[in-house]
Amino acid sequence: MTLQPDRATRAEWTKAVDGFVDDFIEGLETAPASTSGDIPVFEPPAETPGELTDLLDRFAAAAAQAVETAGPGYFAYFPAGGLFSSVLGETLAQVVNRYTGVASTAPALVAMEQSVLRWMCDLFGLPAGSGGLVTSGASMATLSALCAARQPGGTVYVTAHTHHCVAKAARIAGLTAAQVRVVPVDSSLRMDTSAAASMIEADRAAGLRPFMVVGTAGSTSTGTIDPLADIADLAERCGVWFHVDGAYGGAFQLTSRGRALLDGISRADSITFDPHKSLFLPYGTGVLLVRDEAALRAAHVADGDYLQDLDHGTGLPDYADLGPELTREFRGMRLWLPLHLHGVAAFRDELDEKLDLAAHVHRSLSADPALDVPLSPDLTVVVFRSARGERATGRMLERINGTRRVFLSSTRLDGAHTLRLCVLSHRQHARHVDELLRVVHDAARAEWAS
Repeated sequence: MTLQPDRATRAEWTKAVDGFVDDFIEGLETAPASTSGDIPVFEPPAETPGELTDLLDRFAAAAAQAVETAGPGYFAYFPAGGLFSSVLGETLAQVVNRYTGVASTAPALVAMEQSVLRWMCDLFGLPAGSGGLVTSGASMATLSALCAARQPGGTVYVTAHTHHCVAKAARIAGLTAAQVRVVPVDSSLRMDTSAAASMIEADRAAGLRPFMVVGTAGSTSTGTIDPLADIADLAERCGVWFHVDGAYGGAFQLTSRGRALLDGISRADSITFDPHKSLFLPYGTGVLLVRDEAALRAAHVADGDYLQDLDHGTGLPDYADLGPELTREFRGMRLWLPLHLHGVAAFRDELDEKLDLAAHVHRSLSADPALDVPLSPDLTVVVFRSARGERATGRMLERINGTRRVFLSSTRLDGAHTLRLCVLSHRQHARHVDELLRVVHDAARAEWAS
């Protein structure tokens, strides 16, 4: 066995992996939404070669012992079904194994990736001079945005419903917890911009340096969208960086309903969103867009004598200068191939379907007297509780997930245990939502009768 197998061996291995892939995808419709068991003990690698079929069997058994995030029964957190076309794109990218941290080492592939980023900048209405990069997710993208915006002694303004990656990025960037200021929300859980303005004014008067306000385009707990246009006005008036966390909701900009809900996002200084959420791609696909690419470069550019042979005059961005990573694979193919292969309209249609299905879920749950549904959904997250209270809500989640047909998650709203579901996978359609509703209503009735 050598590290460079011949064509016949490659064909044999590919056939075996293709068989696993086909069986896995075909089995998703009926696969349990979650499976548990004892975690196996894996031996260290041996000195002698193993058999691929045996190793695939071990992998399949390990992968099956999980929450089935790729299947239609996964309504927890933000489903990421993992488009097969994106998997093919990633396979191609990994086979050619091109380095794209500096454009000159693979200029045509960087141009390919850049064409997707340029399309995204246009989608969000960002001007000439804008840019960005594909990251491993919104957490890394948020860190880069915060580093571009930060000032010594500065303060950031968030709400209790802002994703915790912002506070984490602030901590990594050297800010203290006291420099992350939590703005109150209104009765709909949206940022109170008047309160934010007062806090910024008071902090400036106290000698602090407010530098960023964060608006959320689809919070994790409830999917709620902050008043982005009002926050943009506030940021402009106060001279602070306006960041929009659109990790979940950003891609809804493709739809007419989404554009109306995200009004004001085009005025952002930076936008993060996760194509592995609302563009259905595999985990590990995030995007950062910035109004002024030069500001991003100024925060991250670095050099070394060992890089002197690289050509920086291609006219394309060196992605290593826009984020913390120097080592960087070609990430663009996992986006470029699905968008071109399926066409943008296919993604828009899927998102519109998810909005319709979430509205159907909200109507159905709101009509059940055994449930308390405290909010109308902005996008595709629906929250609800048992009308019998805290303990009944916890037991209801156990009943729902115990069916192994669907899997939900929970959060806390105003201190109350609250269940949440999100309709977002490209494998979720009306029949799957109807099954979800049967399971939820059955669990609610069982708690009501207990």
